[in-house]
Amino acid sequence: MSVAFVNNTKTVFLLGALMALVVGVGYALGGPQAIIPALIIATAMNFFAFFFSGTIAIKAMRGQEVTSGQLHELVDTLRQRADLPMPRVYVCPQQAPNAFATGRSPKHAAVAVTQGALQLLTREELEGVMAHELAHVKNRDTLTSTIAATVGGLMGMLAYWMFLFGGNREGGNPLLAIVAILAGVVGAAVIKAMISRSREFVADAHGAEIAGSPNGLISALRKLESYAKRIPMQNPNPAANNLFIVEPLTGGKTLSDLFATHPPTEKRVAALMQAR
Repeated sequence: MSVAFVNNTKTVFLLGALMALVVGVGYALGGPQAIIPALIIATAMNFFAFFFSGTIAIKAMRGQEVTSGQLHELVDTLRQRADLPMPRVYVCPQQAPNAFATGRSPKHAAVAVTQGALQLLTREELEGVMAHELAHVKNRDTLTSTIAATVGGLMGMLAYWMFLFGGNREGGNPLLAIVAILAGVVGAAVIKAMISRSREFVADAHGAEIAGSPNGLISALRKLESYAKRIPMQNPNPAANNLFIVEPLTGGKTLSDLFATHPPTEKRVAALMQAR
């Protein structure tokens, strides 16, 4: 049984668990009559994210599209190997070295790399990084990550409503409602992180296949991990950490750092070295 199959199966179950959390918290806050509204809200948010999350992510990173040059040619070569449509290619004016992919489908995909990564990585390393991002596109991980992030955001929104207006379940226990919403928020964050970690292992393996060798990605991951720990991302959005190839430093320790969206780099490298 392949690692990809195991992680893909795990992702399906984890996404189901996220939706179950929405139903459970909706019930805790408003009883059976609140379940349908909670699902409607979750569906509406996912619909919005499906169509607009890619544009929002690129704008948040101030990405500038490139339509020619070495980076564009490199991505074009790799996407042909992966049998993918040509994605839009962006460079983000950030010194923190990193890269990400976004878009609801391969036909509407975009890949982006920061200026810091372009300055840091060799051509072979950059090839490994962009192949990793194209693997995310091919596997439709950008959509999966968007759904996970959106449902996780919904839990935070429910928590805000809970503490602002209080639970409205007649005869319910307010303390139990608070416990339920807090458990939902923490549970959603943990599940979202587990989904992201599973997808990274699969993208690493498939990215190495697209690049033709795991060597460039192995070297790039080590470099990116080292520099990302020292150079904070400008104006980061912690909710989007799962998009990046390595988890960005957001400046200072926060609660979100307890729910890492990426596996330890040494484990990713070890898995890639087995593919040599």
